[in-house]
Amino acid sequence: MLEDGKPIFIQIAESIADGVLAGSYREGTQVPSTNELAAFHRINPATVGKGLGLLVDRGILHKRRGLGMFVSEGARQRLLGERSTAFRAGFVAPLLAEARSLGLDLTDIHRIIDQEGASS
Repeated sequence: MLEDGKPIFIQIAESIADGVLAGSYREGTQVPSTNELAAFHRINPATVGKGLGLLVDRGILHKRRGLGMFVSEGARQRLLGERSTAFRAGFVAPLLAEARSLGLDLTDIHRIIDQEGASS
């Protein structure tokens, strides 16, 4: 499940965030403990803790003393907003810049996207 080339703690954070977006971890529900995740992935609990800490810092998870980590209210919407912003910056803006350099207007771009959508 874990891959090379990206820090493990970031992969742990992304995996939990993906679970929140997919509905596997609903708002208000508990996520697996640091020790459970460490045992499952066969990694150091401190590495898992660092990944979960990233999500706490972003307001996706919150700690309940003595109980564990829980998905925060509004976490899914926050993640959707973050990912939408990243999608726009990483894909839409470069697409529009390239289209401009090719002399394509929005009508051309819509047509191309419609054609690609129909073929996939």
